[in-house]
Amino acid sequence: MHKLRHHLVAGLLVIASLSIQLSGVARAQNGSLDAERQTLREIFQELIEINTVDPNGDVTRAAEAMRARLLAAGFAAEDVRVVVPAGNAKKGNLVARYRSPQPVGKPLLLLAHIDVVEARKEDWSDGLDPFKFTERDGYYYGRGTMDDKAMAAIFVANLIRFKRENFQPARDIIVALTTDEETGDFNGVEFLLKDHRALVDAEFGINEGGRGYLKAGKPLLNAVQASEKVYQSFRLEVRNKGGHSSLPVKDNAIFRLATGLDRLARFDFPVNLNEVTRSYFERMSKIETGQMAADMRAVAATARPEASSVARLSVSPYYNALMRTTCVATRLEGGHADNALPQMARATVNCRILPQENAADVQATLKRVLSDDQIGITPIAVSKPSPPSPLRPEIMGTIERLTSEMWPGVPVVPIMGTGATDSLFFRQVGIPVYGVSGIFDDIDDNRTHGRDERIAVKSFHDGQQFLYRLTKAFSSAK
Repeated sequence: MHKLRHHLVAGLLVIASLSIQLSGVARAQNGSLDAERQTLREIFQELIEINTVDPNGDVTRAAEAMRARLLAAGFAAEDVRVVVPAGNAKKGNLVARYRSPQPVGKPLLLLAHIDVVEARKEDWSDGLDPFKFTERDGYYYGRGTMDDKAMAAIFVANLIRFKRENFQPARDIIVALTTDEETGDFNGVEFLLKDHRALVDAEFGINEGGRGYLKAGKPLLNAVQASEKVYQSFRLEVRNKGGHSSLPVKDNAIFRLATGLDRLARFDFPVNLNEVTRSYFERMSKIETGQMAADMRAVAATARPEASSVARLSVSPYYNALMRTTCVATRLEGGHADNALPQMARATVNCRILPQENAADVQATLKRVLSDDQIGITPIAVSKPSPPSPLRPEIMGTIERLTSEMWPGVPVVPIMGTGATDSLFFRQVGIPVYGVSGIFDDIDDNRTHGRDERIAVKSFHDGQQFLYRLTKAFSSAK
């Protein structure tokens, strides 16, 4: 009995010692995570409080601020560059490279834009300033908190973390923080690809465009933007000799244009799914229920789905935009005097074209639908089509695995952007880019570009962990 008691006491002492050691490790890990969160918060605040709106803001200042942080963290000066185009002193772009000791293959690109859309303090709620970082009720407020300074801050903070941890990736990691994605006549990504391709050349990349969706506070899905529609506007114009309004004639430029626009309003382009949108509806059918789920399965299953399924889905502007090219009148002008028949009537029609279709065919369709040779149709600027990023198993599989680990049961859903991001410029030159962040926000309360833009504190820091793990996984793979 004496020996037994001795062994029991010894065992308990060992267990107690291990518990103390493990507790110390846990405290150290939590302390490390708290330090990482604090570093990220400081970087985020600094970015938010630098006005980067075109034309009065200064993107170069924000890029230089991030460069200073990376240099202070031990990065070599030659690996952290602010590239400023001639004649555009406020349009600087940060390009930083975290080097692999023995790189295998081309780098991984982490892309975020640091310009933001205009915001005025008087338009925001009391106590909030779009260019003052504010934490309130579990949210960070400020212009760019969602679009796109959150990802920019996370990428910089994670590079610093990799440096502290002496992470040894199998490929270089490039962070590019760019300008004029939102507005302005100078696009940083176009500039870098044209004049400094070697700085940003990569095998594939991560960018904005995909996010997590919360419904009633619970994660619903994690979206991956792998494609986007093509922006193309057309000018529709009718001209004739006009005359005195007291002597009206049937050939009225405004009436003629209005008749054509009415035909366009009643026209729908055909349903035309691609790999991304088909996968979207397939996966969403497992999240939705009832008739909605059935309609999504039907649309995804065949190239010629039942008209009733298409009609029900088309009630949603978003689902309608995923299924087909859309063209809508956005501007209208005509006439020159109240007492004169109009000599000119003009409309702008903005089209968002599916990536597998082209602007010339859409223009031909408009001509057929308007059915009037006197309505001229002219493209406004040149469209910038880009191919979808392929849903490669090693890419999607890694995103799915990490999503499952962090948010068990939450599906990953590929999406096609109905707007535009800078991913298109990389896709044009053969570099696939995937919009994914792991940052979840309320599906019914997205304030991007709007009043009181904000990001949930928890979602922001969860996004850092997701992108930290995703970057490590992608840059470690050979």
